[in-house]
Amino acid sequence: MPEGPSIVILREQAARFAGKKIVGVTGNSKIDKARLAEQRIVALRSWGKHFLIELPSFAVRIHFLLFGSYRIDERKSSPPRLSLAFDNGELNFYACSVQYIEGPLDVSYDWRGDVMSDTWDAVAALAKLRAMPATLVCDALLDQNVFAGVGNIIKNEVLFRIRVHPLSTVGALPAAKLRELVKQARQYSFEFLEWKKAFVLKQHWLAHTRSICPRCHIPFVKAHLGKTNRRSFFCERCQKRYVAKHATHVTPDLFEAGQEPTESDQTT
Repeated sequence: MPEGPSIVILREQAARFAGKKIVGVTGNSKIDKARLAEQRIVALRSWGKHFLIELPSFAVRIHFLLFGSYRIDERKSSPPRLSLAFDNGELNFYACSVQYIEGPLDVSYDWRGDVMSDTWDAVAALAKLRAMPATLVCDALLDQNVFAGVGNIIKNEVLFRIRVHPLSTVGALPAAKLRELVKQARQYSFEFLEWKKAFVLKQHWLAHTRSICPRCHIPFVKAHLGKTNRRSFFCERCQKRYVAKHATHVTPDLFEAGQEPTESDQTT
């Protein structure tokens, strides 16, 4: 599943279509595609993992799910979910969710919740976290209502960076550590963006899909954790587990020995 920085890259790559009229619409999406014909693109925007094509009175939301992809000015062998043609090129989307959003996007989206947005509000994120004290941090980081755009890669890397065990509860984190979590969720997202543009993202992974902790030189624990049941890679020695008193112990669903991460955990 592409994470927020990857959607920002798509937005930047597609920027030349802003202001252009849609001259052709095809694809196997079930939406009313005729509605898009002759519409002029007002803006191309992103919110978290959503790519948004803003039109005068409505918008198209593209969500890439687990295995979605896109092509600009070229096509894959498989049929596109949605293909938009312009006088200066075309946008093609595959294996994704396509939906209409009625009315202004500013009504549907709170841009302050997007970790990549210029209007990101760290104070609001902290307030949301404090309202969910029993939530595991591995779930909190993936909560798009708190950290729109953060995905499993960023989750694993941020928790390793700040030395917090994924089974820690939000309410048990010291105030300074909670602030650090919020700060690094945004900072790492921008580093992710820089590395991905330079085609060196995976070279910078310290925890995600790794086998050995680079700090302690012992094997990482690999487990499906939390309500999200996403794969976590963490060190039991240097990542401290913060849990409130009397909390129920959670036993990780450990990977089988030698089991490799699935494609969905490696998608960027």
